[in-house]
Amino acid sequence: MMQHDDIVWNYLTTEQRILADDGAFLVADSLNHKDQEPTDYSYLVFCYAKLYEGFLKDVFLHLGVISHLDYASNRFRIGRVLNPNIVKLLRGKSVYAQLRNRYGVELPEHLWYAWKQGRNLVFHYFPTQVRMLTREQAMAAIELITRAMRECLEKTGIKNEQRAQSLNVSQE
Repeated sequence: MMQHDDIVWNYLTTEQRILADDGAFLVADSLNHKDQEPTDYSYLVFCYAKLYEGFLKDVFLHLGVISHLDYASNRFRIGRVLNPNIVKLLRGKSVYAQLRNRYGVELPEHLWYAWKQGRNLVFHYFPTQVRMLTREQAMAAIELITRAMRECLEKTGIKNEQRAQSLNVSQE
């Protein structure tokens, strides 16, 4: 899970920290129900997937790859702007392309992979391929998400104080 002195924890907002702690509670609690195990442990990933979305929005705003209007919009979609398959369609609005140009291909690829594997494929329902996670698969998805967040902060050099400043400046 996420340690409270971790680089990621220090970057998170209060609301995101609550999601991380709720996620840790659900993971720990899942061990207490040996008599009736669920057939799908996707619920363990939910708090972390939601946290990841907020984290990415904060990072993208801080890096200046999205506007404050995008950040605040109910219509803004991370899965769209981070998708490497539609870079040409989005042109200058592609966060994937902007990150690739600044930091190389590895960072946006890892962020996208964590988004797709740790969120989209966990929570979307595909009638021809119902995906149910074992506890181990759910734990792997959580680790994938937290590892992507850590890598993002390390490669971009973003600090908590800078995030707060970018959020305040953008609202003025």
